[in-house]
Amino acid sequence: MEMGTGKTLTSIAIVGQLSKERRIRKVLIVAPLSILGVWEEEFQKFAAFGYELTVLSGSLTHKAETIRYTSGAVLQALVVNYESAWRLENELLRWRPDCIIADECHKIKTHNARASKTMHKLGAVAKYRLALTGTVITNKPIDVFSQYKFVDPDVFGGSFYLFRNRYFDMTGYGKYTPVMKQAMEDEFTQRLHSIAFRATKAECLDLPDTIDVIQRVDLEPVALRAYRQLVKDSYTELQEGAVTVTNVLTRLLRLSQLTGGFLGSDEDPRP
Repeated sequence: MEMGTGKTLTSIAIVGQLSKERRIRKVLIVAPLSILGVWEEEFQKFAAFGYELTVLSGSLTHKAETIRYTSGAVLQALVVNYESAWRLENELLRWRPDCIIADECHKIKTHNARASKTMHKLGAVAKYRLALTGTVITNKPIDVFSQYKFVDPDVFGGSFYLFRNRYFDMTGYGKYTPVMKQAMEDEFTQRLHSIAFRATKAECLDLPDTIDVIQRVDLEPVALRAYRQLVKDSYTELQEGAVTVTNVLTRLLRLSQLTGGFLGSDEDPRP
């Protein structure tokens, strides 16, 4: 789901329905550190069901204590970042979440990274798993393996090397570059979409067309003289053949700064 199309709201609705049907009592949300607070805010806005949500913070010892004592009659939700999750792997496994949400799941695209391995283990004990991202393939198609191993290892299997050998040829120097086998593209795409839901901004957002407005702003006389002198000096360098990439970039930066009011001149002491 593209950014702004409601991944968090959709997840809260799913969690609420599962809780209402008494299928889950504990949900673990793993997300990048910068957006942990978003989950707390979104739950407050949209969760029309009973819940207690805790964002794990403080030292690892304090986080571990919080996990151990998180229980109750209503739905219990823990929110933690990926870095802490693998450090608290044993505590989270003992907590045994019924549902796990991996927000920005492309963070676990590397199959042998510590965070990825932890998510694979946690996913194996949870009955329900959601993987949220706007870019499931951030660099190359092989990135999907680890994310799908967390959500459902039946899609691409549990072995990275069997997956790689089936769908990719290893090329380049040292044979470290995976290239999709043309004969396997259709099967790969079909499996990729077999359990995935996709939403785009065009489908979800009713936004007006973008209108570009061009406004002319004249420079003050002092700034205009400095700008023209800078242009003249640049042409002189070009004619004398003394142009380098560094010089060109520096000149362009100074022209941009001058028009933005961040570059003074000898005549004008102001910035």
